[in-house]
Amino acid sequence: MSRKILIAGNWKMNGLISDGAALAKEIASNVKNLKPNAEVLVCPPFTLLTTVKKALRGSKVMLGAQDCHAEEKGAHTGDVSPVMLKDAGCDYVILGHSERRTDHKETNALVKAKATAALKAGLKVIICVGETLAEREDGKAFEVTEKQVKGSLPAEANASNTVIAYEPVWAIGTGKTATPDDAEAVHKHIRQVLVNKCGKGVASRMRILYGGSMKPANAAELIAKEDIDGGLIGGASLKAADFTAIIEKAK
Repeated sequence: MSRKILIAGNWKMNGLISDGAALAKEIASNVKNLKPNAEVLVCPPFTLLTTVKKALRGSKVMLGAQDCHAEEKGAHTGDVSPVMLKDAGCDYVILGHSERRTDHKETNALVKAKATAALKAGLKVIICVGETLAEREDGKAFEVTEKQVKGSLPAEANASNTVIAYEPVWAIGTGKTATPDDAEAVHKHIRQVLVNKCGKGVASRMRILYGGSMKPANAAELIAKEDIDGGLIGGASLKAADFTAIIEKAK
């Protein structure tokens, strides 16, 4: 089953208005000239959503956010609802990133609630799963990712509105990367979990991104794997040249 490659940039807590606008404009210009065989998404911090949306105007680069609350509105100081993100021009929202699961103690149930709310608001979701180094060394990579997929995906999830991102926690921001074969093994397992949860038809069409330090040097080899449908890019998405180089690898 052919799945459209998705290259998504997660800017994390980086960027002020001036450099955020410049980065978005450069990415948009590069993508226009490339005409890549992939969908391209950038996910800046909340403070840059409006700025980046303007910078991307007229391009095919999509806009996403890095988190949302499970409620539409209310007394939730410091939070942003999915309805607000949609109103700001977002197409996607990243949910359950390992940094939020760790730093904010987010559970699978909370990620699922957020995803349900985001889908209801008309956003597409990227749901992140992945094991720590200790869990991998204990041989629990499949067990951990399976539990996260089963617990985090809402009933409304399908191949059109949901993307899974496998991000081995030990490979995020460390410079370490799972080998293409190691990454593919987990992706293939996640695909089978999706078959059991959503059915073969949905599972064969749902995209699974690799999110563990993908960069220009390893992107082509990772994306070439059967069950790796693109990347959720962290550090390399903050440099237009590197992000563009990864986009170019999408064949």
